[in-house]
Amino acid sequence: MPIEGKFLLMELPYSPDALVPAISAETLSFHHGKHLEAYVNNLNALLPGSRYEGLSLEDIVRTADGGAFNNAGQILNHNLYFSQFHAPQENNQPVGRLAAAITAQFAAMATDGQSAFDAFRAAFEKAGTSLFGSGWVWLSSDADGQLEISQEPNAGNPITLGRTPLLTFDVWEHAYYLDYQNRRPAHLSALWSIINWEEVERRYVG
Repeated sequence: MPIEGKFLLMELPYSPDALVPAISAETLSFHHGKHLEAYVNNLNALLPGSRYEGLSLEDIVRTADGGAFNNAGQILNHNLYFSQFHAPQENNQPVGRLAAAITAQFAAMATDGQSAFDAFRAAFEKAGTSLFGSGWVWLSSDADGQLEISQEPNAGNPITLGRTPLLTFDVWEHAYYLDYQNRRPAHLSALWSIINWEEVERRYVG
């Protein structure tokens, strides 16, 4: 919710260099401190006297269009994105009920000795790599806990479809260009080592 009528730039739950080598400190500084800050400032400038004044980010995204939607959507998306990471870990895997749901839904897609998680990861990376232009790839769930991978252009978020956003990869070029240039697949592949699966599980179980 806004504080005294304004949204604040989120604080990162880790140090600027905590995500190296998946995401450099320089990229994190620009991405969080410049791009996200600009969306926060833009939205705050649009709120006074509007029908969105006093609403949560989620409610603005569900009901807005135009500039209010674009800026609120980008704030919500980035807040979810930055808060889902921690320092790199080897063999980083989902946990709990989410892990079971991934196994149940993606085991049938596994080929050539893949695990269900391998099949999920491949499908998620394919969705991120094939999204044309700028946007986000999402893992979300419905009210029954069924999972879905989706592509959302620009500031899109699955909450506009009544779904719960769980995990997202940012495929706007500002998220990776300093580190990977035009190698979007390499960027997506690197992110798996820094996902905080306990946070994603928390979103899934509510």
